[in-house]
Amino acid sequence: MILVTGASGFLGQHLVRRLALEARPVRALYNNTLPPDELQSLPNIIWQKADLLDIYDVETVMQQVQQVYHCAAVVSFDGRDKEQLLHTNIETTTNIINASLDAGIEKLAYVSSVASLGRSQVEKEINEESEWEESIANSTYSKSKYFAEMEVWRGMAEGLNSVIVNPGIILGEGDWEKGSAKLIKTVDKEFPFYTDGINSWVDVKDVVEVLIQLMNSDISEERFIVSAGNFSYKEIFTMMANALHKDPPHIRASNVLTSLVWRWSVLKSFFTGERPTITRETATTAQKKAYYDNKKLLKALPNFRYTRMEATIQRMATKYKASKKLP
Repeated sequence: MILVTGASGFLGQHLVRRLALEARPVRALYNNTLPPDELQSLPNIIWQKADLLDIYDVETVMQQVQQVYHCAAVVSFDGRDKEQLLHTNIETTTNIINASLDAGIEKLAYVSSVASLGRSQVEKEINEESEWEESIANSTYSKSKYFAEMEVWRGMAEGLNSVIVNPGIILGEGDWEKGSAKLIKTVDKEFPFYTDGINSWVDVKDVVEVLIQLMNSDISEERFIVSAGNFSYKEIFTMMANALHKDPPHIRASNVLTSLVWRWSVLKSFFTGERPTITRETATTAQKKAYYDNKKLLKALPNFRYTRMEATIQRMATKYKASKKLP
């Protein structure tokens, strides 16, 4: 039995689709959001509701499990979610690690983030050996993933066979109303601004493939940056605009302009009741230049090749236009 936490989330759905091709049964967990009907009908997939903050739920779903993919996490850059992020992401991981140790599972793969590697005020290439630095550049989400990852390392010290992946910003087809998939909707509206920030980006299908290859390997007690490359936000948005045949962003957003935009976005959310598109944390991150070294994974999995970002974005655009019935 394979266990997937966060199976109804963006990455989890792609992972479940891939695991449905395997012969082994998969116990796919969701908390509040039921998966789409198409996922519920996949072969070998057993959907089960579970609250990972409830240790009894966690112990129940761990029965007869040999492999665990821990993908579940709250992702938010809204200051109102600070307590939820720190509590949920850390405590759910603690519960999964403890239950995995008690059940004696074969192996666990934990989906962390490059955010857990931290950022300093000095621009320098970040790799798997980089040490966490307390910095105002670190978001609450970064802190939650860092401390959750510490729980995985604690599990390894207690004998848990485990591996950690640290993906960059994951792109791919998904719910166009939230997460990274929403970026293409923003570009479709010809949002005119861009920032000078640089970050790590990767295809969701590549993250899935890396997870499965690492799970089925002898590699343990290691973490790997999963990144197709470091791209500026302007480069990514321009690729999306070209794929959609839209005008790319053309107004450089300075720090002052960016601060005005996020304040306006937050103010607008008070009147609409919707989550702000841009928050203080996302605005700050969008101005930072972070470079990540992806060479360790390519050495560990020599036959693995990343999808070109242009191909990822073209696939996203095709799916997005089809979902919106655009030409």
